[in-house]
Amino acid sequence: MNYQEVLTYLFAKLPLYQKVGATALREGLSGVSKLCEYLNNPHHNSFKSIHIAGTNGKGSTSHMMASILQQEGYKVGLYTSPHLLDFRERIRLNGEMISEEYIIDFVEKHREFIDTNNFSFFEVTVGLAFSYFAENRVDIAVIEVGLGGRLDSTNIISPILSIITNISFDHTNILGNTLAKIAYEKAGIIKENVPVVIASKQGETTQVFVNKALECNSDLYYAKNFFKLKNQNISFESQKIRITNLVTKLDTNYELDLTGSYQVKNLIGVLTACEILNANQFKISPIAIKNGLKCVISTTGLQGRWQIISQNPKVICDTGHNEDGIKVVLKNIKNQTFEELHMVIGFVFDKDVNSILGLLPKTAHYYFVQASVPRALNSQELADLAFKYNLKGNFYSNVESGFKAAEINAGGSDLIFVGGSTFVVADFLQERQQNAYY
Repeated sequence: MNYQEVLTYLFAKLPLYQKVGATALREGLSGVSKLCEYLNNPHHNSFKSIHIAGTNGKGSTSHMMASILQQEGYKVGLYTSPHLLDFRERIRLNGEMISEEYIIDFVEKHREFIDTNNFSFFEVTVGLAFSYFAENRVDIAVIEVGLGGRLDSTNIISPILSIITNISFDHTNILGNTLAKIAYEKAGIIKENVPVVIASKQGETTQVFVNKALECNSDLYYAKNFFKLKNQNISFESQKIRITNLVTKLDTNYELDLTGSYQVKNLIGVLTACEILNANQFKISPIAIKNGLKCVISTTGLQGRWQIISQNPKVICDTGHNEDGIKVVLKNIKNQTFEELHMVIGFVFDKDVNSILGLLPKTAHYYFVQASVPRALNSQELADLAFKYNLKGNFYSNVESGFKAAEINAGGSDLIFVGGSTFVVADFLQERQQNAYY
């Protein structure tokens, strides 16, 4: 098979959650355990790992940690999901995407076993990543949970540190309809005698994490007890952040190339994680932290997090896609200077769209779009729902046509925001990348 045929096999033959939803999921870890046992358990003793779960922020946190570890000189594996433009984004080695050749060889070599056992897309991808990291002898792998934590395919690792970011309502049909239930699923990554950092302390989830940590004899660290924001100054390409260390009472200046104001919460979690790693004889120097934070995007290839595309008009995209994610996006928008706001927005049908629509500004111009995945909510149906919240605009069959309409209507001092769904952002960036070739 060539690479495109391999991708077609993975996406078509194996159920893909990001396209079809909950039907792609398989309960339990027996499948991925069986696959990894067949692969000689590449995650056992071959490399150390850091496991990261949460509702919002786990992707940014994973990329920050990988960038810092690379600056320290470690050979770093990074496993994240979903991808925006290229399947290979999910598996990186020192920032470089896994090669097409390795993916082809892996699938061809193990296809019969995969087919016989009907492994899920996630199980195969995790097996692929762990094999790649083991064969390349990475020093440490930063592993982002796909969904939940307790039953996620990545949860067969024994990390040296677990990090749990913000908990909010998302995938409630799978994880539960209360923050405590969702936190229980995320807390599933806490392992026996492995320290865990909680990046964002929330009343409804605190006892869940305390109980799990006690059960596992794991040291529990809340980031808010270690670091506090003192000052934040955001510019076009980066933000300068002054952080107070609550233990030493000293202030430190950091420059971060991720410009979303919400990244402060993730940063404080990352700084706490670095403190805990250092305390457990895993060296990360202050200079590596500073240098790693300056170049997260160029080092790891992260996209879609408050990504400023252009000025005049200002065009920004962000993958925030649940109620809490949209709230921080709107806070960021409010902090911008512009005349008119244009929202190119779409969702998937299994989200609580009504709760999000109620948050959106009624004064904006809307372009309701439909991403190119089966889970995408029909754009006309979205426009009809939005009208009930006094959100007015036209609907478009795809992201490209919606964005082009916004470009035509926007003045030089306006702001165009593209988002609502990871898949809307993916389509937007894909189109932008393709146009760059012409």
